Amino acid sequence: MENIQGKVSLYLSAALYLLFNLRLGADTMTTLTATLWQIVQTAPYVAGITYVIIALLQYMAEGEKIPWDRRLRLFFAIGIVAGLFLAIYEYAGTGTGIK
Repeated sequence: MENIQGKVSLYLSAALYLLFNLRLGADTMTTLTATLWQIVQTAPYVAGITYVIIALLQYMAEGEKIPWDRRLRLFFAIGIVAGLFLAIYEYAGTGTGIK
């Protein structure tokens, strides 16, 4: 039962990550292009921050490795926050979204 809840939590985190990085356009192709561009632009930063946090957590746990599902959930959580902040920045009128 715990394994199923972990998978559901991981899939829900992934869906929220996509939702928070969704960029709407005039048509489906524009929306898809803008969303993929958003993910491509932010994923390296999110991955880097996640890497540093995981390294700190493993150091504090005396070298004990963090399971992959928790690493992915941490990546998605940081990505959700980054997507939210960037969306607020873009929709406030100061961003440089795809035109």
